This record gives sequence, structure tokens and C-alpha cells, in this order.
Amino acid sequence: MTRSARPARKRPAERTAKRAPKGAGGVGRTVGPQDFTVPEPRVPALAAVRAFEELTDLPAALLKALAAQGVTEPFPIQAATLPNSLAGRDLLGRGRTGSGKTLAFGLALLARTAGRRAEPGAPLGLVLVPTRELAQQVTDALTPYATAVNLRLATVVGGLSITKQANQLRRGAEVLVATPGRLQDLVERGDCRLGEVAVTVLDEADQMADMGFLPQVTALLKQVEPGGQRMLFSATLDRNIDRLVRGFLSDPVVHSVDPSAGAVTTMEHHVLHVADETDKKAVTVRIAARDGRVILFLDTKRSVDRLVKRLLASGVRAAGLHGGRTQPQRNRTLDQFKNGQVSALVATNVAARGIHVDDLDLVVNVDPPMDHKDYLHRGGRTARAGESGSVVTLVLPDQKREMTRLMADAGITPCTAAVRSGDEELARLTGAREPSGVAVTVEAPPAPQSAAAKSRPKRRRAQGGGRAGGRGEAVREDTGARTDGGRRTGARDEAGRTERGSADGGRAKGGRAARGGTGRDDGGRARGGRAAQGGTGRGETGRTGAGRAGGGAGQQRGRTAGRPQGGSRGSSAAAR
Repeated sequence: MTRSARPARKRPAERTAKRAPKGAGGVGRTVGPQDFTVPEPRVPALAAVRAFEELTDLPAALLKALAAQGVTEPFPIQAATLPNSLAGRDLLGRGRTGSGKTLAFGLALLARTAGRRAEPGAPLGLVLVPTRELAQQVTDALTPYATAVNLRLATVVGGLSITKQANQLRRGAEVLVATPGRLQDLVERGDCRLGEVAVTVLDEADQMADMGFLPQVTALLKQVEPGGQRMLFSATLDRNIDRLVRGFLSDPVVHSVDPSAGAVTTMEHHVLHVADETDKKAVTVRIAARDGRVILFLDTKRSVDRLVKRLLASGVRAAGLHGGRTQPQRNRTLDQFKNGQVSALVATNVAARGIHVDDLDLVVNVDPPMDHKDYLHRGGRTARAGESGSVVTLVLPDQKREMTRLMADAGITPCTAAVRSGDEELARLTGAREPSGVAVTVEAPPAPQSAAAKSRPKRRRAQGGGRAGGRGEAVREDTGARTDGGRRTGARDEAGRTERGSADGGRAKGGRAARGGTGRDDGGRARGGRAAQGGTGRGETGRTGAGRAGGGAGQQRGRTAGRPQGGSRGSSAAAR
């Protein structure tokens, strides 16, 4: 199977969807199958509130911060869950994407942690999320409220320097927002201890299970304070997380504000049938050229890159977002989309959760999603927090049957139409228009460079240079899991920290120290040491001697002295 080929779709084992009566949840709506057995609480839940002021356990500083942020009335899931979470009850909360889940658990977490101070490397509250983007969104949303009650937030995710994250934890943070893989790395390194965590939140737990993080999540939950509070929130709940609920939640209060397959009432759903791949491409370009921002979802990284290239050549300011980008590049692309430098964001499912863009009114599934949960989360990028929006899915003739099943599982009856690229109906539904045809360019996010690489002076290689390289590791699409790939030249990079060995072979003339005292030893016979500005050097003659240098940062011995070919193998540990 080629890299761009779509995986075979799995047919649902059961289909118990029932047609809802008109007037119950919308005309033509369907009720999806029961996908999770909800536990019955032994202790009745507290009643919902109508206003934040009714929450007597909510600190005055948080009430003031809510008013400053313009949050005057609680969303339904906040009104239902906060009385119980502030009282310390375990929670199982289900609400649609964009319904206010972050503040629903965030306010309780901050209120119950306020007034305490964390020891270095030992957070008091933990929020586990499946993706880096969602981690950043949660951090951004909670920061003003954490500041109001003098709590420190830390975020640890893959793709960024693990050393910097470890240093941040050592400085102390009361609340930690993390992806499971990176947090497990920090725990194994001894940089983070979870025994003091009294409040734990699992956000989008079903996706963590779908992405294969369940073993890491289970291992992490076993390390937090045994009698602590646990809250599990998600837009969808299914049997994949049944073990988490039964194993780690104690008599949870269950709040299901919206059906798991419920569509947002302010969101329109359209399935547009296109004749063939050629017309699908033309339709996609015209939609992307609309006056306004749009997110276009595709299945693979390769197809994303191809569409971005096509759109730029057609005059559409487009950029791609997928797991093949580094985290700084992904952040830069999102910033370009939010500030208007880019009008069409072309993405894989890496953008399907955890991204909030104001005033985004159109999401297009260029490739139909694999299942109803992906559909709901892709569509959840629009019509957030009461705003309106549309989700459009382009469907080829051989995809009609699967799309019908998917919509039934999602509990949605969409509007359908057959369109071609120049149709007025396409323009009416999506704002599609003819692109300018004048090629444009968008500044690509720069590849990150380590501080050591930036300060390293250029070096002349001795004749007969030996091997350099090492095995790198790339981040697998959407999951943060590690796979082998790529090669680095003459260096070992561990989450942003670079340790340089020699890549020079033959007879070198000694180890030379760069500014600041970074030493290098050249392989082969070393005849002397030279120190550059800022350090002193001492050469040691002999068959395997190594030049040593000491500078402003102290002395560092080169790692590869005496290799016959002068090369040093490194290895790169990719961020999870």
C-alpha cells in the first residue's frame, strides 16, 4: 500500500441507531448507538447552578478573573459539573467540542489547588491531554485564572526541549498540563514526581485510548495520590475507556450535557457529491479561494503538502499542518492562520482537536474522516461557544455508502447535493469562487536550531574526514509515538541538548575550543591543543590523545578521541 493510500475502513460491529421523532433534537436528527455503559453514582449529584456567583467554593479571585475575561454565565457543562467538582467528587463529563469543558475542569482544579505551594518537580494538579495543540490550548485558557490565584502552570509536550521542561519543573509548578508520552519520559528521568498530585484531569480520554496512550495513562494514574480527585472529560465516550473509569474513578458523578453523537445546533452539515477526482480537486481549490478562513482536512501528510502546493500556485494563501512538522513549525503555522497571513489551513487529524480559532465558519473534509468521532472533532473547529458554522464533506461515488453509515453513527442527517466546480450552489453553500491564478508565497516556518548550533563557529575539516551521523527518531503522525527515521550529522541531539563529538578523521592538529569553552577532540593522532578566544587549551600527545579546552562554561572532554576513522556515532532521542 502506498503512503497516500487510505486504510481500509472498519465496519461497525453493531448499529442500533434509531430515528428520533421530529422536534426532539432537530428535524431529521438520529440518535446514535449507546457506546458507553454509564455507571450509576451511589451518592446523588449536586444540583446545577445558574451563575458562577452561586458557587460558594469558588474563590473570589477566580470570580473576578471570570468577569475580566468576559465570562458572565456558565455553559451547561460548567453549570452542571462545577458544584460537584468543587466539592471534591470524581467526575465523568461528556460535552460536545467547544462546549466549555476546559473551564469546567480548570476552575475546579485551580480552586482546589489555590493556597498550596508545590515542591520542585512535584506538581499538585495534573491535566493529561492527547495532543500538543490541545495542551497549549488548555494552558492558554487557564493561564489568566491561574495567575489570579498565584498558581504556576507548566506545560510538557513532545517536540520541544525536554531539558527546558525539566528545568521548569525543578523551579516549581502547581499545575502541570502534559501529554502522556513526554510526562512518562520526565518521570523515568526523575525530573517529575506525581505522588503529590491531588487533582487529576483526563481531557479527551477517548482519543488517548484511540492513539494507544492507554498503557502510559494507566501507569501515570497509578503514581498520583491514591485518595485524590479524578475528573474525566471528553466530547465522546466509548468502551475503550471503560477500564479507566472502573479502575480509577470512585463513585463518579456523571454529566452528559449533550449526546455523544449530538451535533451543534448552530452547525450546518453538508455532503457534496463530486463526480471524480479531477472535479474534486477543482472544487477544493475554489472553496479554499473563498473570502474568509477555512480548514481543509485530508488523510495523509503527503496529500496535505500536495494540496498546499496547488493552492499557492493558484493564488490561495495556504499552509500545511501535520505530524511531519516540528512543534515550533506547527505553532508558527497556527499563528499565521489566526492572524490572517494564511487563509486556508490544510491539515491532517493533528488539527482535529485542541485548536480554537475565532470566527472560523467553515470546515471542509476533502477526504472523509475514518469514523464518526473524527467527523465530530474535525467539525468541532467551527461553531464553537455558540457561534455558527458549516461542515462540508466532499464525497466520491465509491464513498457514498460509508459516508451514510458514518453520518448515522454521528447522529446527523446532512443536507446533500451533487456539485461541480462552477456551480452556483457550491458558491452559495461555501462561498467558493475562482482563484486569482497568480501564484503567491507564504513564509515557511523556519526549522528550529539549537542554541549550541547557533553559537558554533564554522570549522575546517581535516583531510580524510571520517563518518558522521547517527540515527534520529521522528514523531509519528498525530500520536507522538516514536519511529526510527532521518539521520543527523556528527551530533547527538537529546530534546534540544547537543553534545558534539568529532567528525574529523586522519591526522588532526589538536582539539580546538569554541567561544564559551565548548571543547572538541579530533580523532586520530592529536599533536597539540589550541584554544579559541575565551578558553585555554592543553594538548596531550599520543596515539589516542585528546585536546582539551576550558572556557567560560568550564572544561568539557571530547567524546570521540582516538577513533581510527575519526567519526563518532550519535543518537537522537525524539520527543514524545
